[in-house]
Amino acid sequence: MTDIPLPPPESDRPDELRIQRLQALAHNLQLADEIASQGYLITSSELADLMDVNPSAVTSRGDQWTWRNWVVTRVRREGNQLLWQLERTA
Repeated sequence: MTDIPLPPPESDRPDELRIQRLQALAHNLQLADEIASQGYLITSSELADLMDVNPSAVTSRGDQWTWRNWVVTRVRREGNQLLWQLERTA
């Protein structure tokens, strides 16, 4: 008797994975918009999580730079934490 291979679970299908990644991206961009519109300050590690990069990639970029639709500005240091502000561009 030959085993019939089962289709991969839905979450493992290439189309589903692409959609999940796009949904995660849209969620992160919505979070960035909310952070910017509310004027929240976020730490380097929080910003790295939002951008899905290593925290050192955030701090090595300098005091002001552009990420997608936002200008990211280093605002101040609190203890050993750098705080950043997002401002939405056009």
